[in-house]
Amino acid sequence: MKFKYFILTFFIAIISCTQVNIQQPKELSISEGFKNSIGFYNAKPTFSWKLPVSEQIKSQFAYQILVASSKELLPDNADLWNSKKQKSTQSTFVKYQGKALKSRQKVYWQVRYWNQDEKASDWSETNSFELGLLNNSDWQAQWTGLDTAKDSIKGVRKFLMHRPQYLRKGFELASDVVSARLYITAKGVFDVHLNGKDVSDDVMTPGWTPYNHRIETLTYDATELLQVGKNVVAVELASGWHSGRISRGSALYENFASPKILCQLEVVLKDGSKQTIVSDESWRGTTNGPIRLASVYDGEVYDANFEIPNWNTAAFDDSNWKSVEVEAIAKNVKLAPKRHLTVKNQTVLKDVEIVSVKENSAIFNLKQNMVGVPKVKVPMKKGDTLKIRFSEMLLKDNTFYTKNYRSAKSTDYYIAAKDGVIEYTPKFTFHGFQFLELSGYDKNAKPDASWVQGIAQHSNFEKKGTFTSSHNKLNQLQSNIIWGLRDNFFDIPTDCPQRDERLGWTGDAQVIAPTSLFNYDVHAFWTAWLQSLRENQSEHKDGMVPFIVPDVLQTKSGSSGWGDAAVIIPWDIYNTTGDITVLEESYESAKKWVGYYQSKVKKQPYLPKMHSFADWLQPYPSKPGKLGNRGDTPKDLIHAAFFAHSAHLVSKIANTLGKTDDAKKYKDLYKAVANAFENEFFDENGKFKQERQTQTSYLLGIYFDLFKPETKLKAQKYLLEEIKNADYHLGTGFLGTPILPKVLDDMGEIDLMYKILFKETYPSWFYSINQGATTMWERWNSFSKADGYNPQPMNSLNHYAYGAIGQWMYERIAGLSSLAPGYQKIRIAPIPNAEFLTSASASVKTPYGKASSSWKIENDSFKLDVIIPPNTTALVSIPTTNSNDVEVNGVKISKNQIIDQKEDKLVIEVSAGTYNINSKFESKK
Repeated sequence: MKFKYFILTFFIAIISCTQVNIQQPKELSISEGFKNSIGFYNAKPTFSWKLPVSEQIKSQFAYQILVASSKELLPDNADLWNSKKQKSTQSTFVKYQGKALKSRQKVYWQVRYWNQDEKASDWSETNSFELGLLNNSDWQAQWTGLDTAKDSIKGVRKFLMHRPQYLRKGFELASDVVSARLYITAKGVFDVHLNGKDVSDDVMTPGWTPYNHRIETLTYDATELLQVGKNVVAVELASGWHSGRISRGSALYENFASPKILCQLEVVLKDGSKQTIVSDESWRGTTNGPIRLASVYDGEVYDANFEIPNWNTAAFDDSNWKSVEVEAIAKNVKLAPKRHLTVKNQTVLKDVEIVSVKENSAIFNLKQNMVGVPKVKVPMKKGDTLKIRFSEMLLKDNTFYTKNYRSAKSTDYYIAAKDGVIEYTPKFTFHGFQFLELSGYDKNAKPDASWVQGIAQHSNFEKKGTFTSSHNKLNQLQSNIIWGLRDNFFDIPTDCPQRDERLGWTGDAQVIAPTSLFNYDVHAFWTAWLQSLRENQSEHKDGMVPFIVPDVLQTKSGSSGWGDAAVIIPWDIYNTTGDITVLEESYESAKKWVGYYQSKVKKQPYLPKMHSFADWLQPYPSKPGKLGNRGDTPKDLIHAAFFAHSAHLVSKIANTLGKTDDAKKYKDLYKAVANAFENEFFDENGKFKQERQTQTSYLLGIYFDLFKPETKLKAQKYLLEEIKNADYHLGTGFLGTPILPKVLDDMGEIDLMYKILFKETYPSWFYSINQGATTMWERWNSFSKADGYNPQPMNSLNHYAYGAIGQWMYERIAGLSSLAPGYQKIRIAPIPNAEFLTSASASVKTPYGKASSSWKIENDSFKLDVIIPPNTTALVSIPTTNSNDVEVNGVKISKNQIIDQKEDKLVIEVSAGTYNINSKFESKK
């Protein structure tokens, strides 16, 4: 008996040892991808996690989330929420359903899952988040600062300029600090210090919102920066977007109001007491600091003779500084934690060369059009002024081309207080540039390339996708796309970063959103900007969406193709991330925009009459100069097309949200507008009725599905005819270009799209590359080596709209796209063209993990490497010229694996894993 018991125990031990432990979930995040945040904005977050890559883990069968008020309560005594075991594959954006959370609260959470075999994982590591100040009533502080408007300093076009302020408040702490939180924001932009140390490395905080609706606040952990005894909080404050001329002198945006800060430092001491230091009338300030002036458009003036040694330390005597003025917090302007990450210094460009030296000036080339500030180390003489100018490109004589900066001075100045090498980096401005000119340095010094570095700045999102290929110019196009994105994602999505504009144009935004979502984790960036859009839209009873957000122009009319960002971008975000929250937040806004179209219908049913920028900057317009900027596709056609498209998307959003009545209502509206569109603008043969034919007129009708099936086929032929008439070049502007590849893709005209994409001559994507571009351009013909610059001053050399081709590069060249919201089902479907490429590869960090598609053509063989993340499935389309000779992971494919088969491809469905696929592929070359 004992022997049998021993044998049984032995075998149980053996079985136990061979059981595989199910690994814990990883990469926990809340809402739009935040991890262990403090000062978080959302008291009703969603929870996401990823399953580890493992042979034992293909999918999730169930999950359990625990949320607690302290780490010690996990996992056994979660006091805020226990989801209990939920049978669900959902591992992204699970909504919190626990006890109500409040300002300042720190929350801890864990998750575990059961795999496809219903085996439970270990609990995850404990993550946390801490809420910021969610209500205006949480603030004891007052808006505080000096009256700088009274100085009446006038800049460009007589706009009021404000001297930057230096503000401080000394205080004492009686015992050691257990914890401290600094809550702070500004009407303007600030940099904050505690006891002489920088509190953060953020840039141009708090950022840019519709200030008459909402001002974002920041939360910093100040625990390690405080000490027993004397302390000081010190703030540098400048105009930024709030009080600068970017606000166009609008009373609504308080251009003439002096910048102010709002600061609240909450300290918990070791003796158990609490102390709160707030911005109020006890603060002291001066404008006699070294930053003399600072402007978004015009640059910064720094005079080292005004430096104030140790001004931000506790020992400094500020008794001769001025008393500040204060104002109460307005009830009608929401103070809310920032809902996306701040701008930061991202990359330092050090590969610099000297272009020319002339007398006491030198021009430096950073070899990349960028956005940010320079870092200069230059020998100077006391009292001399270093002048720093910027340019995107040079004229033929190696002097600066700055006509496209228009009235933006974009110039920094540094005035030396002593002889020697000075180091200077502007703080309260940013520039778009590739070339930099220094003048006024020590005349006896020989300029050196080491004098200059470029600090590239943008909002602090992570890289999400990669794309590369065997074609150098295609790779340069990808580089130009991502630089254009980063450079123009400076707290909001801007049209350009260099001239006197830099505004959040909605049309530019809606065309680039899909491409941006492949390349960067800009989920939070877009949802934050959409909140600003809704706030500006709320100012208009008719549902109008301004064509810029924040709406500093106070526009009176919306534009078709621009205001549709209110509908299109939420739908794009949802399909990319699977986050239904963005649809819930934007639904009423989307309906109101469709309502705006309806309000513009007058005489002809379903055909609005309104403003439009039309197919902006279409090449070869029939009208010359500025008159031709809107292209040749009629505004009325564009109104009707986008009216129908937005109604259709609202129907789809309503259906997704379970609003079935609305879904039917808006689908019926879409069909009615589509019918009116076809009848008004196209004849019975599917030909555009206007004498001047355009690619975009056909593209809109086809892509938005506005034709009857038989008319659509006819219209497709006319589109192909127009492309042929253009010698297979682009004939599209901002609205037509993003949908051209999608339409040709749906038509099966992949080879034609390759032909257009790889064109070298104007107008084409490679044309700008052949002229030396390192970013996307505003115009197809912004510059040519032969003819010089486009004569119009509206000529940005850093504009992301035409980078929308990046989506097709990922989805079709590399062959990686989403088939279900959030990549829960993935499509791997590369269509190679050996005439142009022998390989291409893309990867994307999906909400479930990394997905990738990488292919190459080698010796009449097509090799495809695929990674599919856990908890997803994929349809893999394999190009082949012999569907009976395909191998997956070294094994010949069986017929029961194939779900679709044609002469040139076969399709299989796979679960999570890594796959190496080989097929016969005879090149068309």
